[in-house]
Amino acid sequence: MEAYKSRSLKYSQELSKTKTKYNTISLLRLASIVLFLILGYNYLQESNILFLFSSIFCLIAFFILMRFHSKLQFQIKMKEALISINTDEIDYLENNKLPFESGEEFIDFHHPYAYDLDIFGNHSLFQNLNRTATFIGKKTLAKQCLTLLPNEQIIDNQQAIKELTEKIHWRQDFSALAKISQDTKQAYLSLLKWTKFNSTPLSKMSVWISILSPILFLVFAILYWITSNAVFLKVLSLIFVFNLGFLGLFIKRIQLEMAHSSNIDKLISQYGLLLQKIEKEDFKAEKLILLQKQLIYENENASVHLKRLAALFSSMDTIQNFVTGILFNGTFLYNLHIFKSLIEWKNQHASVLEDWLNAIGEFEMLNSLANVSYNNPDFVFPELNSNYEISFSNLSHPLLSRKNRVGNDIDFQPQSFMILTGSNMSGKSTFLRSLGVNMILTGMGAAVCATKANVHPMPVLVSMRLSDSLSDSESYFFAEIKRLKQIMDELEQQPAFVLLDEILRGTNSDDKRNGTIEVIKKVIAKNAIGAIATHDIEVCLTPNEYPKTLINKCFEVEIINNDLHFDFILRDGICKNKSATFLMKKIGVI
Repeated sequence: MEAYKSRSLKYSQELSKTKTKYNTISLLRLASIVLFLILGYNYLQESNILFLFSSIFCLIAFFILMRFHSKLQFQIKMKEALISINTDEIDYLENNKLPFESGEEFIDFHHPYAYDLDIFGNHSLFQNLNRTATFIGKKTLAKQCLTLLPNEQIIDNQQAIKELTEKIHWRQDFSALAKISQDTKQAYLSLLKWTKFNSTPLSKMSVWISILSPILFLVFAILYWITSNAVFLKVLSLIFVFNLGFLGLFIKRIQLEMAHSSNIDKLISQYGLLLQKIEKEDFKAEKLILLQKQLIYENENASVHLKRLAALFSSMDTIQNFVTGILFNGTFLYNLHIFKSLIEWKNQHASVLEDWLNAIGEFEMLNSLANVSYNNPDFVFPELNSNYEISFSNLSHPLLSRKNRVGNDIDFQPQSFMILTGSNMSGKSTFLRSLGVNMILTGMGAAVCATKANVHPMPVLVSMRLSDSLSDSESYFFAEIKRLKQIMDELEQQPAFVLLDEILRGTNSDDKRNGTIEVIKKVIAKNAIGAIATHDIEVCLTPNEYPKTLINKCFEVEIINNDLHFDFILRDGICKNKSATFLMKKIGVI
């Protein structure tokens, strides 16, 4: 918290100084152009060479000041972004607000755990993790939240996240560059669409004409300037008209090319700056080094190639201006040369451009997870195993505040499946969600909310919170049956970590009890690890048949001073105390 406050103050002070410089440069720039006009006018009136040189000096000064002005403008945007990044973290840690995108567009009701564990949406895991600012970054983080990585890749991610956790200055600079890019899904897809749009290179004849015609124009222009012969002027006029007519043969192709890529030159420049930030940093983690190596193409950094592409798109915009378009193309076929260069760039680089953008997405995803680790130094990176062993010490839900967390120890060996009982509000569902979310974080390579963890990463399968699918004309009960079938089908393929919360609520008590017992038997027969929460005490007799596989755990409630007291501590055995009757009497229901 203090680190964010000091950084916010530092950047605010720097922003104030930069704005002062910016305003000073603006005034000097205005003064230089005014002096240029005054001195130029005096030269025309008096033909004094001193006025001429002074006027030229003011013009040069104007262009130099313009460059300083642009640099300061960029610095202001960066400082404002950095202030925003740090104030957002302060608000987040103080629980004032959750100022990050929720990933609501990624909600998938049919995914094995995304909806049940609130991975996306308001106050979701994604929203708490997310520090991305580009579309590809957001997409990469969302995909990672739904994907279990192999152990080797989890370890690679852990190493990368550990290194980035310590690089707060670099991380925030990278995030600020991403933030000011104002990237959108539409812009990103437009760029990819442009790379996939089939562009046939110009014919050899067209290339030769595009070279020779401007040369001829230049030759005849020089001849006319030397001789003032009107014949040369007529030839110049003919070449000028010919060039415009020749360009007209390609106007449709140029317009089609630009239709897939309008207004993206600034975004490409920002992508280039993000890649340059990656290229220049000294990394130690193997994954980060590998991502860096992917940014070298044809012995040049990807940022250099993108800088050239941005310049080409910016240059192509001249065709939108009628006057400059006529002048530049009538003389030198300017836009045709740019069009030719764009096609050449695309044919040479289109196959790797998406990989470069994916590298940006990977870094934004890793940055987000590193930020979690930085904000929660008490979180731990799990040790991994391949022996189907899962244990957590002081496990809690990562989205709960520190003061509200109650940690519990859990070990899924020798018994691999838990039957969990407890009254309503005692903490059963929160504990199941804690297990599920921390298993997902493990599978991403992120730190988990525990003081110690030894985990065999496994697919997570959940039936906890389903909704009626009205569009499919499904009841809650049928949706739950389909989810249980999905879980069983997945378990046919491989063992998984299974979490079930009060299943079969849509049927009578006997049917529910018998069905729950049969589900438990089938799940453990398929070597699943996990837990099921239930209110049915008879289900808790099942461990008597399978003492080596099943175990009873519970959360208890106490009545202290005529009030319910929940300590949220996991205990061995079956829940004994009940709260429903007491609570209904207390609030006057019965």
